[in-house]
Amino acid sequence: MIQSVDRALRILAVLQGDHRLTLGEIAQRLELPPSTVHGILRTLLAHRVVVQEHDSGRYRLGPAVLTMGNVYLDTLELRSRVTPWAEDLARRTGLAVRTAVMLVDDVVVVHHEPRPDGSRQMPEVGIVIPAHASALGKAILAFDDELADELLDSPAARRSMTGETITDQKAQRAQLDEVRASGIAYEVEEAVLGECGVAATLSDRLGGPVGALGLVVASGEWPLAQSTIDSLPPVATGGRGAERLRDGHPSQATTPRLTEPTPAASRAFTTFRVRPVHALSGCSGSRLRSPEVGRGARRTPSQSRARS
Repeated sequence: MIQSVDRALRILAVLQGDHRLTLGEIAQRLELPPSTVHGILRTLLAHRVVVQEHDSGRYRLGPAVLTMGNVYLDTLELRSRVTPWAEDLARRTGLAVRTAVMLVDDVVVVHHEPRPDGSRQMPEVGIVIPAHASALGKAILAFDDELADELLDSPAARRSMTGETITDQKAQRAQLDEVRASGIAYEVEEAVLGECGVAATLSDRLGGPVGALGLVVASGEWPLAQSTIDSLPPVATGGRGAERLRDGHPSQATTPRLTEPTPAASRAFTTFRVRPVHALSGCSGSRLRSPEVGRGARRTPSQSRARS
C-alpha cells in the first residue's frame, strides 16, 4: 500500500462524513501531524478534489469528485442494463426501485427509479445504507462468503441503526442462509424507521453477485400483495441454481406466474441474471420516520428470535 495515496483517500473519506472541516480537525481525526495533512490537502486542492472556503478556511469536497462520480455511473454496465427494467418495474408496482452495489461495509444506490405517482421525491443515487441492515446488502452478502465473513466479524460494521436492527452475528448468518435458500432478502425497519422492501441479487455470467435490485415500500403499506411480489424480475426457481436470463428472458425453469417484461426491459438483461424471488420480504431505508411497523405485518420466526 502506498502511504501517501492511502492518506489522501482517508482525507476524502473524512470530508465525506463531516462535510466541512478545518485542517486541525482533519489531522485530529486521522491522527496525523497537521503539516503532513496540509501537504496532502495542497495536492488535492490543485486537482479540485478538495476546495477551501475563503471565509472560514474549512475544507470540503470539490467539484472534481462529482465529475468522477458521474463518470463512474455513466460507465457502470450494471446500471445501464438495469435501468429499463427498473422503469418497467416501478410502473407496474407503483413502488420505488433501487439498484445498489457494495461499498466496503455499505451499499451505495447507483440507480433510483422513483414512485410513478407524480409526487415530489428526493433523488437517491449516491445514498449509502449499511449492508447488514438493508435488503439490498443482504442480497449481495448472501452470495459472497468472503465479504460476508469480513463484515459479520466486525462489531463496528454490524452497528445498530434502529431498535429493529439485527446485530447478533449468529442471527445474521442464519438470515443469510435463508436468503441463499429462498433467493430473497429483506429487512424490517432495520436501517431506518418507516420504509420496507425486498431485494433480489443481480449476478454475472459466472454467478457472482454484482449488485442487487429492490422494491421500497412504506411500512404503512406492508405487507405487500402477492401480485406486487410477482412483478419482480422474471427468475428461475431453485435458489443458487437460478438460470441465466437468455436474451432478457428467463429459461424454461422460469416461475410461470411472473409477468413478462416489456421489450426494452427484456433487452436490459442479456448479460445479467436475477436470483430467484418467490415470496416476500421486509424493509430498506431512506430517512423517513413513521409509526412502528406492523399494522398486520408478519414476521418470520427467524426475525422474531433475531432481535437484539
